[in-house]
Amino acid sequence: MLTREQGHTRGAVVYPPCMRVLVVEDDRVVGDAVQRALSLEGFAVDHVESAERAKAALHAESFDLAVVDIGLPHEDGLQLVRDLRRRGRTLPVLMLTARDGLSDRVTALDLGADDYLTKPFQVAELLARCRALVRRAHGVASTEISLGALRLDLVHKSASSDGAPLDLTHREWSILECLALNAGRIVSKERLMSAVTSWSDDITPNAVEVYVSRLRGKLGDAAVIRVIRGLGYRLDERGP
Repeated sequence: MLTREQGHTRGAVVYPPCMRVLVVEDDRVVGDAVQRALSLEGFAVDHVESAERAKAALHAESFDLAVVDIGLPHEDGLQLVRDLRRRGRTLPVLMLTARDGLSDRVTALDLGADDYLTKPFQVAELLARCRALVRRAHGVASTEISLGALRLDLVHKSASSDGAPLDLTHREWSILECLALNAGRIVSKERLMSAVTSWSDDITPNAVEVYVSRLRGKLGDAAVIRVIRGLGYRLDERGP
């Protein structure tokens, strides 16, 4: 079960996952709407309005998904995707387009886009496609992750140990989800910070250490978060 952290009001509960999304949309109304929808779903979201600014952001920060409009000024979204793939960037890309022609969709996919959505679209479909792309990128086919006695439900943003729900704050869940999606692999402290915050948020490396320490206590015997000195953290199934 997730609890609200200080500053959240009663009503709809926001569950931030360990996912950072870059929205590239020059129409401010559409871009703000997409950013708001993804933020309410719990993603950490940043919004830029041109391919040039998108490239700068992708060079400076780590993102898990890019939502890119085809009709960008100067350099369109297709060229942006082509450039990313030529540079070896593998992050998932969901294209937004007002063009409903088959050739445009085929071109987008052939250039390296992972999925596309035609405007106007339903928010529920946008969110479902984003969740699916992120899971796929982490090699997770199911919406549930099991690691020993630990269970994570990625849709409902809940975790349990031996069937007993874990009482996690938003950021504790975010960090646990990020570690679970990369179970057995080292996740740097910087990566955890990047995954759970957007440009408007403020979190320090020391705060990450505090969240990890709290998580260790709450996980108990379900799983272990190991500190890999100088590199980061790794979530492992606790041995016998």
